[in-house]
Amino acid sequence: MEADRNTGPPAVASGRTTADRLGRPLQDLRISLLDRCNFRCPYCMPESTFHADYEFLKRSQRLTHEEILTVARVAVGLGVTKLRLTGGEPLLDKQAPDLVAGLADLAGVDDLALTTNGTLLEPVAAALKSAGLKRVTISLDSLDDDVFARMSGGRGSVRQVLNGIAAAERAGISPIKINVVVQRGINDHTVLDLLEYFRGSGHIVRLIEYMDVGNRNGWRMEEVVPSRELLEMIEARWPVTAVGRNYPGEVARRYEYTDGGGEIGFISSVTEPFCGNCSRARLSADGVLYTCLFATRGTDLRTPLRHGVGEAGLAEILERVWLRRSDRYSEQRQPEVAAAQPLSKVEMYRIGG
Repeated sequence: MEADRNTGPPAVASGRTTADRLGRPLQDLRISLLDRCNFRCPYCMPESTFHADYEFLKRSQRLTHEEILTVARVAVGLGVTKLRLTGGEPLLDKQAPDLVAGLADLAGVDDLALTTNGTLLEPVAAALKSAGLKRVTISLDSLDDDVFARMSGGRGSVRQVLNGIAAAERAGISPIKINVVVQRGINDHTVLDLLEYFRGSGHIVRLIEYMDVGNRNGWRMEEVVPSRELLEMIEARWPVTAVGRNYPGEVARRYEYTDGGGEIGFISSVTEPFCGNCSRARLSADGVLYTCLFATRGTDLRTPLRHGVGEAGLAEILERVWLRRSDRYSEQRQPEVAAAQPLSKVEMYRIGG
């Protein structure tokens, strides 16, 4: 049976800091609503594997919104201040605004964000804002229709994503971040055009190195475009200046155009790992807690939740997992070894980016 929602005080005192073996605090919880997506990006959910007959999680296998709220409330009691909804594609959950409202009501949550491919955002942007969503990150790998189609598995369109961005802007969601996974020989030649489009818009484009997440994308180091190479390419057109981090643990290195055209960021997990500042835990749609984007295993929370563990017991599980954490995959990554002896890592579509 499912655990009842606890409407009393949190099981763990707020303001608490929980640190792992490397002294990294638990500050961020990323919550995957479902394992489904309306895209079939080759680097995440290739059509060859995730075809029409592929069996995704059944509704009964996914955490309910009440269960998600319970986990989030306990995590906030352990020091989490930032929550992010991810997928799959989280907006395939038609009740996502209701969940946002519940999360926004949790005392101690300073930042509530959502990551989406943007194609379903236009009709719900205002509702998400009204519910309490503070920020949105939208994946958009290219403005070129053909390149976009290649990278999305032929699903969606550039126009749908741009309409979603415009709707989020009208709703007052700010800042809006645009995530671009850069893959050599696929979309690297379209990066400058995309940056040009968003210059002066107030939206922040973040260029992400193509990573070896999951086990489906046939990742090779030669497909990675190092951030320093992208920076040199950008500086050849627009001078930029490095700026400091907004907060401890921020993953993107930030730059601003010197002519006032706005901000861009670089997420360089492959060439410049940032494990030392990682404060993120990830909750999959089926209730497994992971402590690394590249994790090989996690901790089941769904079973204890449905056996009535209670918030105090759940807090003990979360705290124990985090205190034992020592993950630093990106710092230890050796591409030539990884290619020969790949680990069986959790798929990105199960835990978001």
